[in-house]
Amino acid sequence: MGAGWISAVLLSVLVAACGTAPVQEMSEARQAIAAARAVGARDYATEQYNKAESLLKNAEHMLNSRNYSKARQSANEARDEAIQARETAQQTKPQATPLK
Repeated sequence: MGAGWISAVLLSVLVAACGTAPVQEMSEARQAIAAARAVGARDYATEQYNKAESLLKNAEHMLNSRNYSKARQSANEARDEAIQARETAQQTKPQATPLK
């Protein structure tokens, strides 16, 4: 087993990873958007939330076109944007005052 064999195996793994549908990435993006929505990101981080949704729609379009590499990238960006939207909403949203 030489370096050539290892390179061939790594290349085939990389090609296989790029050639498969980004199921995990799409799921993570959807979950992150749902979490952002649950804390009020639509109202308190509107721009970030809308961008996350737009990126997810783009990912879905790329997935349907079998452009898995771009779908994966857009889904990851949607997840990251949704996480930021959730964090912004949590920091911006007024906290309820406890009853005395």
